[in-house]
Amino acid sequence: MVGASLGCALGNKPFRIAIVEAHTNVTENTPPSYDDRAIALSYGSAQIFRAMGLWQDISPYVTAITKIHVSDRGHWGMTRINSCDEKVEALGYVITARTLGKILYQYLDNVKNIDFIRPARVSNLKLNTDAAKVTLDLDGQSQTLHTRLIVAADGDRSSARNMLGITTKEHDYQQTAIISNLSTSKPHNNVAYERFTCSGPLALLPMTASPITEPSLPDSSKSSNRCSLVWTQHNDNTDDIMALDDAAFLKKLQHQFGTRLGRFTHVGKRASYPLRLIEAKPQTQQRFVLIGNAAHTLHPIAGQGFNLGMRDVATLAQIIMENESTATDIGNTEALSAYQLWRKQDHRRIIGFTNTLVRVFSNRFAPLSLVRNVGLISTDICPPLKHLLAKHSMGLAGKLPRLARGLPL
Repeated sequence: MVGASLGCALGNKPFRIAIVEAHTNVTENTPPSYDDRAIALSYGSAQIFRAMGLWQDISPYVTAITKIHVSDRGHWGMTRINSCDEKVEALGYVITARTLGKILYQYLDNVKNIDFIRPARVSNLKLNTDAAKVTLDLDGQSQTLHTRLIVAADGDRSSARNMLGITTKEHDYQQTAIISNLSTSKPHNNVAYERFTCSGPLALLPMTASPITEPSLPDSSKSSNRCSLVWTQHNDNTDDIMALDDAAFLKKLQHQFGTRLGRFTHVGKRASYPLRLIEAKPQTQQRFVLIGNAAHTLHPIAGQGFNLGMRDVATLAQIIMENESTATDIGNTEALSAYQLWRKQDHRRIIGFTNTLVRVFSNRFAPLSLVRNVGLISTDICPPLKHLLAKHSMGLAGKLPRLARGLPL
């Protein structure tokens, strides 16, 4: 979706763009499901979509996050962030990946300067001084494209990155994220919860009512009682938890989260994936740039990964447009170095922020627990600290590109 978002940002601009996609139908023409995976959009990412002219299509399908509640299980410290205090309509939004994907690709299908090449796979990349060469496998036939710039947005196991021999710095957290959707007996009231437990962070994001009616679901699923779950576990515990039946799973989850949302009444399909920090170095070469998870894959704590990728999009789109307007080659080393320099500080800040949260709140050393809780309370009662935390959570810290400030390119 980061790559599709960049295509939208550069749609109807003075470029000829090819999007190479491995799948015939990215968003799948199947009915929406209770189990559709959710994406957290920061306020800053919503600003980017607003500036692209897409928010009017996206906003009917989002659930606003007006409050964030952070707590440490078994301790008294907590921090609460409120959109009213930050003078914004929402701190962020939740939307299903399927819905966002359909909106992006519907837009791209109607943009004249973008060609889709699908289903196709990149089999070789060659970066030259005057142009880059991309060799594609298209229905068993080889096809070659020449371009001024290649943008690789092909995920944490980026094949484009590997083809060019770009190295990565990786850290295995020895944790697994269990994701699902669930229903609760009390409405979520647009509150997002981040609760730190002995096994890792447990996040619940507010979602809209189930998009379909299933006889097996309680009535509460048809109102604002649906949440998206990301539950981090040590790898040693994951198989046992995934093997639990729904009732046992909800009981264990209830014990870890508490009763702020009443009883957990229904859980959908569960999925799990291992958690690693991946940083590509370098993230640019002449005529080549990595964005999104191909450049940096984060721990899901605080929901920063996709939003960091959206700021990649906003910054790269601005650099490309500025260089095009001055007749500067958009794929030259200087232009892409300017992009990497701009993004470096944001990457370091967010990676440092998420890494620190994981390390500090996964350590059960008693004196550290006291320090953690003093920190949570201090943040809660100190407006400047709370505002700083909110600013980072909303994606509004540091030097922002035009799109992230709600301004068109």
